[in-house]
Amino acid sequence: MRIPENIAAVAALKPDFMGFIFYPKSPRFAEPLDISVLNSLPKSIKKIGVFVNEDLDNILTIVYKYKLDGVQLHGAELVEMCRELHETGLIVIKAFPIADAYNFKVTKAYEGVCDYFLFDTKTDAYGGSGIKFNWNILNEYKGKNPFLLSGGVAADDAEAILKIDHPKFAGIDLNSKFEVSPGLKNVEMLKEFITEIKLPPNFLKGE
Repeated sequence: MRIPENIAAVAALKPDFMGFIFYPKSPRFAEPLDISVLNSLPKSIKKIGVFVNEDLDNILTIVYKYKLDGVQLHGAELVEMCRELHETGLIVIKAFPIADAYNFKVTKAYEGVCDYFLFDTKTDAYGGSGIKFNWNILNEYKGKNPFLLSGGVAADDAEAILKIDHPKFAGIDLNSKFEVSPGLKNVEMLKEFITEIKLPPNFLKGE
């Protein structure tokens, strides 16, 4: 998110998190952001800064500048950085790139210093590819941390997502498939999808 009017329109849909990308090479690079718009967001929406292999001091400078509630680390950040950020009281989300096969044991060291893991499709870039990985791989995750699903989630995936039965599945990351252009979300498409995804738990069972 980066456009004030679009930020306000998406905020009206009451997402849990709203992401702002601070990776200069991304087409969704958010700076400069209108601080007054961010300050007007309800406290229920957690403002998350997305970073890729950024220095700790630079991350904290941006966090304080925009009064962010958390960070999403999308590069090769080490456990110690996650710990230091977590100890400041920030929500910490660590992204892991998933290929056709994946050894979830690499996430073990990050338990306790991250609030969520984010499982995204492995590509040459850092997210926003619009490409899915095989969601059946999620069944192999036996870790303690809750996780968010990312990577090409689209409007027609609602039924499949509602069928994911994993005790640590905590939410989904909606990005490129809900955009008019990089950084500009299709609000109506998001609204329809969110309405569908929040169906009663037993809806698909016909109960």
